[in-house]
Amino acid sequence: MERIDWGAPWLGAVRDLGVRVQREVFEGKPVAEALNVLSTVSFRFVPQSDLPEGTAYEQYIWDTRRVPTRDNLHDFFNGLVWLQFPRTKRRLNQLQAQAIAADGVQAVRGPLRDAVTVFDENGALLQAPDALWDALRSRDWQRLFIDLRPLWAEARLVLFGHALLEKLVAPRKPMVAHVFHAPIAMNSIADVDGWLADQVDASAWSTKPFTPLPVLGVPGWWPANQAPGFYDDAQVFRPLRAAPVP
Repeated sequence: MERIDWGAPWLGAVRDLGVRVQREVFEGKPVAEALNVLSTVSFRFVPQSDLPEGTAYEQYIWDTRRVPTRDNLHDFFNGLVWLQFPRTKRRLNQLQAQAIAADGVQAVRGPLRDAVTVFDENGALLQAPDALWDALRSRDWQRLFIDLRPLWAEARLVLFGHALLEKLVAPRKPMVAHVFHAPIAMNSIADVDGWLADQVDASAWSTKPFTPLPVLGVPGWWPANQAPGFYDDAQVFRPLRAAPVP
């Protein structure tokens, strides 16, 4: 936890709260207790040991409004996202619990649970002009990051996935967010949370309505992306796949 750089742009949505929770941890509190100290929501964080053996994690959260939490970075960031995006996290949890109630816990997740997990772990919201979105969807990286670079001043990328936040503590070029299209008009995180919770629809999300975005390519997010040729790496900035021939 000492390695977290709170000045990093990808931590913008959780920075203020994260610094305060981190301080509680450094004073000796377990992560669950530290999160509860700063919590203003109606659910609680509990030690992982409170999760009964044989009970699905998502089902337990839905039934009890308690979030089992380990003392590690992964659950630290998960807790911060729960506190900053409570409505969306509760909605995602509802879909997970409903799918478990209907189908049980299986070796392979169904399409809905898979989509929810992808966004929960690695999701982000991009508020950006249409030109940037058009370039992103077509994987036109040259246009997206070089030709339209000044337009990024009008965009905002808000990271949601706690696994992605954890991985970015040690940033590497290939790290990718699964991005959902959000309107530019929203300013506060509370507004974003309310809007996103209303967008989480079981039928629509089963198709994974997300677009991959290598986050360290975002202008201003990593000094290395100013270097010539940074975006020429096809292993990271992959072209759009051709549609299969009928």
